Amino acid sequence: MDKLYDVIVLGAGPGGLAAGLYAGRARLSTLIIEKGQDGGQIAITNDIENYPGQVLEGESGPSLVARMTKQCENFGCERAADTIKSVELSGDVKVLTGAKDTYKAKTLIIATGAYPRPIGCKGEQEYMGKGVSYCATCDANFFEDLEVFVVGGGDAAVEEAMYLTKFARKVTIIHRRDELRAAKSIQERAFKNDKLHFMWDTVVEELGGDEILQTMKVKNVKTGEETVYEADEDDGLFGVFGFIGRVPNSAVFQDTGLEMDRAGYIPTDADMRTNIPGVFAAGDVRVKSLRQVVTAAADGAIAATQAEKYINEHA
Repeated sequence: MDKLYDVIVLGAGPGGLAAGLYAGRARLSTLIIEKGQDGGQIAITNDIENYPGQVLEGESGPSLVARMTKQCENFGCERAADTIKSVELSGDVKVLTGAKDTYKAKTLIIATGAYPRPIGCKGEQEYMGKGVSYCATCDANFFEDLEVFVVGGGDAAVEEAMYLTKFARKVTIIHRRDELRAAKSIQERAFKNDKLHFMWDTVVEELGGDEILQTMKVKNVKTGEETVYEADEDDGLFGVFGFIGRVPNSAVFQDTGLEMDRAGYIPTDADMRTNIPGVFAAGDVRVKSLRQVVTAAADGAIAATQAEKYINEHA
């Protein structure tokens, strides 16, 4: 592709779509590249309750994303469906080489997101959004007065489990070891929480049910004993939250000069600028304290505004 865009947005999650919207509205020539479906993680979320201005009668991830996508189209954003294999970021023109074509722009907004590290059990994919979740802030309210299991033993797992006790009637942490890896101060608070229980030396083997999550098979890693848990008859379902880490979609940027932390997240300043001039990052792929649709959208708006400023300054 010979065209030189003002902005390329890599990723069409909430951060990328917000960036495209703001860039397009600023009359910048904008290309959004997405290898899969629009929306990222939010595309597999059945119910949304905490996005400002959402449809109160009922909002799903796909419905919210569809409106975001339409807004980008209305402001002239071009689209490409491609998987980027390599990037060149050091020059004034940023070059992205994909499986189908090569793309060039004056600025790049990286909005490739991050994905939860899967629990790794049978049935996990089938029940995502139907009992399986990876975000307590997003989904805790859907498990009001129900039983919930949390898989993991680090800081995030224990802190999220304690958050879930505000909603669920019982929360059980499932951990493959016989002690937590979380900081001692976090453990002390957890052990004092009467609604928090622990299943040691255990892994989840399989999840099942009809349309929603209703059964779970676990195995003791020391004895090999397997146990099947079924949802309470009055409840009809239970929740399983996986907190064994997240993985940023940033592998393509290794060895490009782009600064990343040890986990692969991209640090930025408050204006979403990375260490490379003309390259910005937005959403879950960047170093941040809260990964939600609303914060990703804000990041995208800031990144696009700063990209416009960068272009004007280098005209």
